[in-house]
Amino acid sequence: STKGTLDRFTWVPASFQWNLFWSSPKEGCDMYKMCGPYSYCDINTSPLCNCIRGFTPMNQQQWDLTDGTDGCVRRTPLNCRKDKFWRMKSMKLPDTTTAIVDRNISLDDCKERCLKDCNCTAFATTDIQKGGFGCVIW
Repeated sequence: STKGTLDRFTWVPASFQWNLFWSSPKEGCDMYKMCGPYSYCDINTSPLCNCIRGFTPMNQQQWDLTDGTDGCVRRTPLNCRKDKFWRMKSMKLPDTTTAIVDRNISLDDCKERCLKDCNCTAFATTDIQKGGFGCVIW
C-alpha cells in the first residue's frame, strides 16, 4: 500500500505480480484541489470545504451539493491597507508553484514583506521546528 492511500490490487498469474488497479486518498482532504481558492478542507466539518473568514462560496448551489472546487470569493472588495491576515493553524500549505520562498528571514519579516505587497494573499513559515524561520509568500 502507498502511504496515505487506499490501494486495490489484482493478481496477474502470467507475470506472478500484483497489479495496482485502483487507488484513492484515505481522507477527502488528501485529494488535490478538493477545495478551491480561498477555502480550506476540514475532515471534521460537513461539508469538508469551508470558506476562509471574510469569503463566501463562489457557487452556492455546488457548495450545497458538497462540491467546493470553485472555492470562495470575497464578501467585500479588498482594501490592501486596512484588511488583515487571519492566522490559520494546522493547515497543509497550498500549491507553491507560484510562491516566493526565502529561507533566510524570520516569520515576522515575512509578514512585513507580505503586508507591503498588495498582491500577497498569504504567507507561512518554511520551518515550524525552529520557531518559525524561513518564508513562503503567495
